[in-house]
Amino acid sequence: MMNENENMQDPEFNSDEHVENTSTETQELTNQLQEANDKYARLFAEFDNYKKRTSREKVELLQSAGKDVIIKLLPVLDDFDRALGFMKDIPNDDPVKQGVDLVYNKLQKTMDQLGVKEINVIGQPFDPEFQEAITSIPAPSDDLKNKVIDVIEKGYLMNDSVIRFAKVVVGQ
Repeated sequence: MMNENENMQDPEFNSDEHVENTSTETQELTNQLQEANDKYARLFAEFDNYKKRTSREKVELLQSAGKDVIIKLLPVLDDFDRALGFMKDIPNDDPVKQGVDLVYNKLQKTMDQLGVKEINVIGQPFDPEFQEAITSIPAPSDDLKNKVIDVIEKGYLMNDSVIRFAKVVVGQ
């Protein structure tokens, strides 16, 4: 017959070996969990970057599509400016002048709503980031040296970026 101590210990069961195996298995499981968490975090970050990049590209596409249309409309705005310049001697109650003013004002409001602004350059120092010098002439006074004296073609900004440089005459 076996005594009680022998009953409790199974000859095939070694407690030190079992603890060691359990510890190794736990370590392996912990490593696998960390790897899975790391993969998940990387995947989540990649997906988040993808969403941001995609939305940014959509906005840029819409802006560039609108930008192309607006750039093609700028000569029409120039023509309206010239027409209004020629019509300044015509009385304000003339129906043709009123019609031209009405269409010009609507076009101007639409451009404002789209973020298009005229670059005001007369009397300002020449800045090649916003202006293109067509020619230079002797300045009528010393305070106009290296400043814009006349505008040949207006420049425009859209959402604070230049869509057309102002073509100017600079005083020397």
